[in-house]
Amino acid sequence: MAGQDACGDPRFFARSGPYTVAQIAAAAGAAPPSGADLLLHGVAPLQLAGPVHLSFLDNRRYITALTATSAGAVIVHPDMAKHVPAGSVALLTQEPYLGWARAAALFHPLPPARPGIHASAVVDPSAMIDPMADLGPFCVVGAGAEIGAGCRIGPHGVIGAGAILGPDCRIGAHASVSHAILGARVYVYPGARVGQEGFGFAMSGAGFVSVPQLGRVIVGDDVEIGANSTVDRGSAQDTVIGAGTRIDNLVQIAHNVSLGRCCVLAAQVGISGSTVLEDFVMVGGQAAFAGHVRVGQRARIGAQAGVISDVAAGAELLGSPAMPLKEFFRNVATLRRIAAGRRTASYGAPKPGEETADGEATADRTRSR
Repeated sequence: MAGQDACGDPRFFARSGPYTVAQIAAAAGAAPPSGADLLLHGVAPLQLAGPVHLSFLDNRRYITALTATSAGAVIVHPDMAKHVPAGSVALLTQEPYLGWARAAALFHPLPPARPGIHASAVVDPSAMIDPMADLGPFCVVGAGAEIGAGCRIGPHGVIGAGAILGPDCRIGAHASVSHAILGARVYVYPGARVGQEGFGFAMSGAGFVSVPQLGRVIVGDDVEIGANSTVDRGSAQDTVIGAGTRIDNLVQIAHNVSLGRCCVLAAQVGISGSTVLEDFVMVGGQAAFAGHVRVGQRARIGAQAGVISDVAAGAELLGSPAMPLKEFFRNVATLRRIAAGRRTASYGAPKPGEETADGEATADRTRSR
């Protein structure tokens, strides 16, 4: 049998359970299975799971691991049911990964807030702190700030004067929030900065003159802002982060940017001032946006793309400057052919049947002409 603690080290992750397979199926949104009374004690990947564990499959590449698993139950798509071993209970759902997320949260719920203010915290007398909030060691809360019920402020977290946190927000260690209004269940990860001045200045003959940044940051419900990410407050209007948006680590969002609902920004994305991303836009790592650009709903921007003009709704772009996927790959293929042709001219044509640098046989190329 695989180890009892194959996933979720109890030193770091709270655990609840055990749960019956029927309870797990209900949490995961899976069809009621046979063997519903079986008790499971935790979650684990397919290759480590034992009879007391729940696992899942959402990628056909791991069918071999599925067929060999010893897991007590596995969350899978109905198409994969035939690959589940006889000793495992199949929990069938059209969305296995979503089911896994909900079931794993059943076993490993977020630790509850511990209401109270640590003795080392510095809280201005005019701040309004809900009695059910949890303020950790050395955190600072400025004048007139409002902290909602169930909020957790981590060690050395800073909530600036006048900032408002809705219920159940989490502010990680060494994170800071100023000039901002946060909705419910917002998670600002450790080291993130929300509400600092934007990058705004005017030029004069003697040098640069900073422009006062007089806007705010408005964050909707259920937003996550990753570790060491930065969200600048607006200059004359607000920076807005739409409800449900997920921002990865090390992302820069400049002043006056507006993100719609449920956008996804991967690590090291940079968005220049006054750019608008409409609802459900997805952005790959290290992509960059020029200022004053609008990106339509459900557009997908690939990793390291450089967006310098407006993007239509539903478009899929890649490259710098960003262009439609098909155009990008055509350009890559063309450049490879040109490079292969120059090598041929420099070193002589390959012999018949010999492959060129782009993998095309000489004889085949001759016939195609």
